[in-house]
Amino acid sequence: MEFKALPLSSDLLEVIQELGYTGLTPIQAQAIPALLTGKDLVGQSKTGSGKTAAFSLPILEKINLEKKCLQAVILCPTRELANQVAREIRKLGRKKAALQVLVVCGGLPIGPQIDALWKGVHIVVGTPGRMVDLIKKNRFPMDTVRCLVLDEADQMLDMGFEEDMSVIMEELPKDRQTVFFSATFPDSIQALSKKFQWQPIRIIIEDEKEAPLDIQQSYFTTEPDEKLQMLLRILRRSDPESALIFCRLKISVAEIGAILEKEFFSVAILTGDLEQRDRDSVMARFRNGSIRVLVATDVAARGLDIEDLAMVINYDLPHDAETYVHRVGRTGRAGKSGQAISLVSAEEMIRIGEIQILTQRPFDKGSLAPKNSQMRPRPAQMKTLWIGGGRKEKVRPGDLLGALTGEAGGFQKQVIGKIEIHDHCSYVAVNQDIAGTALQSLAKGRIKGQKFPVYLLE
Repeated sequence: MEFKALPLSSDLLEVIQELGYTGLTPIQAQAIPALLTGKDLVGQSKTGSGKTAAFSLPILEKINLEKKCLQAVILCPTRELANQVAREIRKLGRKKAALQVLVVCGGLPIGPQIDALWKGVHIVVGTPGRMVDLIKKNRFPMDTVRCLVLDEADQMLDMGFEEDMSVIMEELPKDRQTVFFSATFPDSIQALSKKFQWQPIRIIIEDEKEAPLDIQQSYFTTEPDEKLQMLLRILRRSDPESALIFCRLKISVAEIGAILEKEFFSVAILTGDLEQRDRDSVMARFRNGSIRVLVATDVAARGLDIEDLAMVINYDLPHDAETYVHRVGRTGRAGKSGQAISLVSAEEMIRIGEIQILTQRPFDKGSLAPKNSQMRPRPAQMKTLWIGGGRKEKVRPGDLLGALTGEAGGFQKQVIGKIEIHDHCSYVAVNQDIAGTALQSLAKGRIKGQKFPVYLLE
């Protein structure tokens, strides 16, 4: 089935065509027609199977933009996934000019979220804890909600959110549509479904024939006290365009980040201790190529939305094979090849065997091509400009591109990279050769007739 066969409005079909989507994934083909009829649904399929579009398109189709009130709520286990889902909804709904999508999560001030809800939004995407906080403060406009989606429901239960999920489902209007999406269907989800859904349609997508990831898996054996030197040799000699390094402990992340910076790598770290604004800055720069190496823990990296990742390095092997699969699945996507490298001691080789059984893909014993290991690593090709205006100030990517390529800036499109718009700020990647002059151009000029602060992030 193709998207054009669905009973969707012309503006959604135009966006789908512009994004290059053609055939529906199995979960989309079964879920979208059912959701468009307003039925409750339980959808079970793997992460990465197209679930976000499966529930977003029916929501966007049924939103009444003339009524500036909350009509759909989407619950996610983490703020990273919530931001990712919100980005996808805004992307699919970009031809609906009046559409208002709000992310409500912990780690950010609650005041601006309350203000936005009071002014009126159409869709809220958030985490259970913050949503319950808003409900208890009587600051969550629930009466007009007609659809509730629980995304990654099994993961929310694993993280201890069952009570919060129940509170939210109890408080929202009873005549709503309730949708569960989950990779698994444990008894706990079955119990919630029985209590809060009415005659739900059950969709199970088993043994999906996904395009195999083009990933070269290899391991390097090393003693614990030599692991760091091995990491440096791998990074210097393979010189990946981008690399995500996983560690089990926050202290390891900090130590490795400091050493890589000392060795002139373009590097940043990601731990659960980072403030949300710092996390957003790090991720924007890693996504746009201003940072080439990111060191992170599993918890901090959960739900990361990264394209074109060349290499994943397991500095520490994860405790289970499933986490390994989740880590390395971030590379080798969209028809591009990737590398997954693991640093292991002799005692850990048995775990490599377990991972091989699960992935059904062999590991190569790693080898390093001869290269002058004293050479400095290549710097990042891009630098990032931070602009103090975002979605809430009506700033759009075309406004920033126009400011840089128009008469005031005069830069070629080829030297402008990825543009990310957040609620109250924006990130623009520019070639490092023009970063200084681009900064001056934006700082002196106007964007949509307004003056915004502009900084170069280092």
